[in-house]
Amino acid sequence: MRRLSSRIKSLLPPMGRRLLRDRRAATAVEYGLILAVIVLAMMVSLIGVADVTKGVWSNVSSKVTNAR
Repeated sequence: MRRLSSRIKSLLPPMGRRLLRDRRAATAVEYGLILAVIVLAMMVSLIGVADVTKGVWSNVSSKVTNAR
């Protein structure tokens, strides 16, 4: 990885310089990617469940309307 010049580092706030030195950030990025994949899978599955649920309630609605 290419190092930033000292001039650029001096422009960063202390927290930014500390983050550049911290090697745990790679682990945080990996956890973030795993979490993003899990959330994406949840959203896809919820869309599928929503379609089925919508069909069930539509069926119930039509049967109630026809029963009158």
